[in-house]
Amino acid sequence: MKLKIHIRLKAGVLDPQGQATRNALHSLGFTTVEDVRLGKFIELDIEEKDPQRANRIAKEMCDQLLANVVVEEYSIDII
Repeated sequence: MKLKIHIRLKAGVLDPQGQATRNALHSLGFTTVEDVRLGKFIELDIEEKDPQRANRIAKEMCDQLLANVVVEEYSIDII
């Protein structure tokens, strides 16, 4: 089963990398860009046939390693 995990900073958490990207886009002439928030995308293949169990496994991986749950949130798509 394929898992697609999107990790992003929680609302209200400062994103200096996003601000640097926004500033770089502005310097390239893309001045209509108002805000940039960067995140991570992780794609995993696991040996699991039950979607509910796969979701539970993905959640455990995110909580324990893949995401910093203090400042990040995540969403999981199961394919």
